[in-house]
Amino acid sequence: LAALISLSFGGAVGLMFLMLGCALPQYNQYWPLFVLFFYILSPIPYCIARRLVDDTDATSNACKELAIFLTTGIVVSAFGLPIVFARAGLIYWGACALVLTGNTVIFATILGFFLVFGSNDDFSWQQW
Repeated sequence: LAALISLSFGGAVGLMFLMLGCALPQYNQYWPLFVLFFYILSPIPYCIARRLVDDTDATSNACKELAIFLTTGIVVSAFGLPIVFARAGLIYWGACALVLTGNTVIFATILGFFLVFGSNDDFSWQQW
């Protein structure tokens, strides 16, 4: 129960940083909200690979490695998009810093979710 509460708190704090980067009066640009797509897309390749791969094999699996590679690409894109927006002049650098902080917190929360609930058979993400 404590893990679930801390993960929900982490998600709320990360989204707060993202919203601050968009809605503060000195920034007032909502372009950084496009990183929400990356938050949704990031766990999908690994979830699909976990469903398809049998964990009894001790050797490395190409499907799982491809899923980790795709997830890494999505996460790097989520960090790169606000930087590209700031370089293009669409958002301010302060908003970029807030969005990058929110990205760090959200992706740490997603990683924490998989570490806490990924291997437990009683309550796991595979039941969803």
